[in-house]
Amino acid sequence: MKLTTHDFTGKTIPANLHIIYVEEGKKPELPKGLEVPAHAFAAFKGEFRETRLADCTDGTGLYVLALGVGKLEQFDHERARRVAAVAVQKAEATQIETAAVHAPRALHDHLGAFALGLASAEGALLGSYRFDKRKTKPKARKLKHIAFVAGGAEYVKGFERGRASGEACAFVRDLQNEPANCMTPKDLAAAAKTLAKGTRIKCTVLEPVQMKKLGMGLLLGVANGSDEPARFVHLVYKPKGKAKGRICVIGKGLTFDSGGISIKPSAKMDEMRYDMSGGAAVLGLFHALGKVDVPWEVHGLVAATENMPNGRATKPGDIHIAMDGTTVEVLNTDAEGRLVLADALCYAREKVKPDTMVDLATLTGAVTVALGHELAGMFASTAALESQLRAAGEETGERLWPLPLLDLHKDAMKGSFGDLKNIAGGDMGAGSSAGAAFLAHFAGNVEWAHLDIAGVAWGGSARDWTGGPMGSGYGTRLLLRWLETR
Repeated sequence: MKLTTHDFTGKTIPANLHIIYVEEGKKPELPKGLEVPAHAFAAFKGEFRETRLADCTDGTGLYVLALGVGKLEQFDHERARRVAAVAVQKAEATQIETAAVHAPRALHDHLGAFALGLASAEGALLGSYRFDKRKTKPKARKLKHIAFVAGGAEYVKGFERGRASGEACAFVRDLQNEPANCMTPKDLAAAAKTLAKGTRIKCTVLEPVQMKKLGMGLLLGVANGSDEPARFVHLVYKPKGKAKGRICVIGKGLTFDSGGISIKPSAKMDEMRYDMSGGAAVLGLFHALGKVDVPWEVHGLVAATENMPNGRATKPGDIHIAMDGTTVEVLNTDAEGRLVLADALCYAREKVKPDTMVDLATLTGAVTVALGHELAGMFASTAALESQLRAAGEETGERLWPLPLLDLHKDAMKGSFGDLKNIAGGDMGAGSSAGAAFLAHFAGNVEWAHLDIAGVAWGGSARDWTGGPMGSGYGTRLLLRWLETR
């Protein structure tokens, strides 16, 4: 599908379908030259996501679709994304080839031309997303071209920025949705190398021999149970100008998680292809950084492996040694994400030496119990970082909610036979806090945030541009906006 912008000219551009955004309580304003039956929109109220389709009786189109945006004072970034997604979906359902979307100037003035353009592009791209590459006969798309009619250089600039982040998010979804036999650690590393080609981004991939030399005993301990060799990806982006500082983003890359010896129930185990969603989000950020400049030196780390129960797999009670020398009792092999992230955090502190670290991981089922599928859990070591990330989440629709990390939680992770254990045990509960407490040991004194994205990476409520049974692409757009506004 071709996605373009068209400047306000007063003339109606040719299209089979014209989609008109309408404020609640206002009458649809048809572009010049278009006519519909006199009472076509008589009962239309303009409520958010309300639609009404009418035949054109004159003009360049076949149909006009009135699409409600709700009350102007409630029209925000999220609603702009959602109505753009609805517009594309309705255009596809109408079985036409070309469409034009018309937004009244009041929406530009209220939200800002750049913000409206950005949200419109993201909503259109992500609302039309499909994953059908593994089907032998995917359903053909009839919609070939949709143009967003707007005005001014700022709108166009915002639209192109939204195109970059929307395409990056779709790239993340593609990685998430691949079956595990087609998205192994090697495949994930290959995707990282491919996205770095032809850009200023550098990509280094470490293999097990190199990880062993570095002392990554926790990551390799998880990888021991799989015949698929682990990979450790290190991406580096440097801005065009002088960097304001050095940021490191870290993603859990479990391309399949059976639970290991502490094996998971069989129901929905197929969904454990998504356990690399944090790593996919990191790759998605660098996909966007190939087109969008931010004023920071950015390092991206992805610890990629499978968690399987072969004869070499870690057994409950085994002790492994982290890159920084910490000994860890593995009491539950299904709490493996924190193990691979621990070595990645050690690597970041020793090799990258960042000012700030943020990790993303589908870490705990407990966070889904606490927050459901619409909010990720956030554990930030400073109030400033918490505020920055939360603001970026609100703007992008990838929302975060702060959760507690107390000394009590950290004390509960102390081991009996090793320095730490990988689950709290007992009746403490607070599973998400326990996971964050384990990771806090390896973050050290560096400003750091842990984002537990287990509930939001897939299975969320349909919000037109995201949600449903497949991967959401969560995290990339959040991180990019944070880096732009930090």
